[in-house]
Amino acid sequence: MAKDLVNKKSKVHFEPDNVDIAVEPGANLLETAIQAGARIYASCGGAGTCGTCKVLIEKGEVATTRTAKVSAEEFRQGLRQACQSRIVTDLAVHIPVESRLETAVIDRERKGITTTNQQIEALATGWRFSPPLSKFFVELPPPTLRDNVSDLSRVLRGLKQRYKLKNMTVDFDVVKKLPQALRDSDWKVTVTTLVTAVERGATERRRPRVINVEAGDTREKHYSLAFDIGTTTVCGQLLDLNRGKTMAEGMDYNGQISYGADVITRIAYCQRPGGLQKLQQVVVATINGVIKQLLSRGHVDREHIGHLTVAGNTTMIQILLGLDPKYIRLSPYTPIATYLPPVKADSLGIKVGEHVYLFTFPLVASYVGGDIISGIVASGVHQRETITFYMDIGTNGEIVVGNSEWMVTAACSAGPAFEGGGVKHGMVASNGAIEEFDINRSTLEPVVGTIGREKPKGICGSGLINIIAALLEAEVISQNGKFNTDLPTRRIRKGDDGYEYVLAWAAETRTGKDIVITEVDIDNLIRAKAALYAGCQTLVKSVGMTCHDLEQVIIAGAFGSHLDIEKAITIGLLPELPLDRFVFIGNGSLLGAKLTSFSTDMLDDARRVAQVMTNFELSEDTTFMNNYIAALFLPHTDSSEFPLIAEKLARRAQNRSKKRVTA
Repeated sequence: MAKDLVNKKSKVHFEPDNVDIAVEPGANLLETAIQAGARIYASCGGAGTCGTCKVLIEKGEVATTRTAKVSAEEFRQGLRQACQSRIVTDLAVHIPVESRLETAVIDRERKGITTTNQQIEALATGWRFSPPLSKFFVELPPPTLRDNVSDLSRVLRGLKQRYKLKNMTVDFDVVKKLPQALRDSDWKVTVTTLVTAVERGATERRRPRVINVEAGDTREKHYSLAFDIGTTTVCGQLLDLNRGKTMAEGMDYNGQISYGADVITRIAYCQRPGGLQKLQQVVVATINGVIKQLLSRGHVDREHIGHLTVAGNTTMIQILLGLDPKYIRLSPYTPIATYLPPVKADSLGIKVGEHVYLFTFPLVASYVGGDIISGIVASGVHQRETITFYMDIGTNGEIVVGNSEWMVTAACSAGPAFEGGGVKHGMVASNGAIEEFDINRSTLEPVVGTIGREKPKGICGSGLINIIAALLEAEVISQNGKFNTDLPTRRIRKGDDGYEYVLAWAAETRTGKDIVITEVDIDNLIRAKAALYAGCQTLVKSVGMTCHDLEQVIIAGAFGSHLDIEKAITIGLLPELPLDRFVFIGNGSLLGAKLTSFSTDMLDDARRVAQVMTNFELSEDTTFMNNYIAALFLPHTDSSEFPLIAEKLARRAQNRSKKRVTA
């Protein structure tokens, strides 16, 4: 009896996911929720510093440590931080709407490239449709006593005679399945070959690798997968390699998001016992889920997938491949390798055929990864003389300045603000997120628009930019990000984190609580935008230019697709340039992965782009730090950087002073 009590597990029920799990008493409640499949958000990775994993304990008992993220009133109501709680008894747990990782707004991201003339001009051109993965059908004469060469020699001979293919390497797995495939098909087989990139000036020609052999003629069933492994989401496409078109698209949250919102948090998690294995497994599970979506939508069998092309930042790629990212965050900031050879996808747990190789884009440095190489190749920056500023805005802002002759690059540690992290009511861009914002300058009342036109439940990154720009223009906040507390409105009040502005009252929200923007939130965004703008300044100054010399600005990424350029300039995130110089290309990383799946030319370009880039480690650069400090203002301490915005703000301040004098 005593033994049964000792071994008894606690049963935990999670709502509204309606999932149950049995765990040992003492188990961490956040880990238990993730293990059960409950969709819960924890941007700090369980360190207890963000407060995003709050849950309501409806029944049962947990042992918890209350932090400043849970107020005394919330604690009395039964709210607990899941990461700071350990299970004592059976539990019934409700995950409130503000803590839920709801379904991403996929329709917004599926739009991909909007083919306006301006955007078409910003994309790569002149590439040949010549996929690195090819299928060749051969009809072979059966062996005789006079012609009894080996099965493999017979196949290679047939490929050379019909397709002029020679100097090929052959996977051993092909050798093992070859005898049966040949005899089951009356010596009619389809051979799949794969080629990799070659360096510029290389004397050695490509050596196709034979990776598969199938009985009969399977050339019509010829597909590939392209993936962008983002810190927040995993996006994929199913590609028809015969016709050069996209068959299906799919995406989901990167399962790692429950273990931390940014790469630094995830690198730290990898240092826990079993941490690397756990994060590798969850991103592979996400990839497998997206593959299942793609195959279903495209009506394609899994066995007909022949290749995977994957783009992602350095941390995401190393974790995917099971490589410890520890040294990425330690000076002198070195990745394990900048060029990683293709790897068998099934060896990573990805559910495709055993012959399928996974190709990753070359990396540049610890914080400039293959996603940027992929985006540069897709946008054709390397093909034109136009001086271009390419930026992918996200948790780890990666930027490039250059053209066909040269490129300089850097990663700006912007933090999670652009993904809604580090913001009191911040959230990823899903239904209910405040995205559109304006303010009545007479009454100081807000006009709020949300994704999905639902009741607001938080603020996404693009919404945060729009809110702060509007508050600045209405003089609700000053250029240092502080509220003007003498304004006649009850929307400005003193809160737990200093002064705040109420965007929506509790009765108007999905959470049943006031949604506010605080001075701490504004400060977090100012630091994030300052890092990106200072990064741009540092790069252009390194080549003897200024931001005003940029001839084109290409904005990539899901976040960038919903960015209001004028508002972003107003707060000093983007350089003050004519609006026609700005171009959105959507998910450039995924686009590059698709193009390299269609073209060996683009595959070669990816390697050459990685080789030509000069990386700047901004954390060790005093020029960057000076630029960063100067940018900690709205829009900037140097009005010559934003002359039109400075003039507009000064004019409004003068008008306000005149009104006061008149009154």
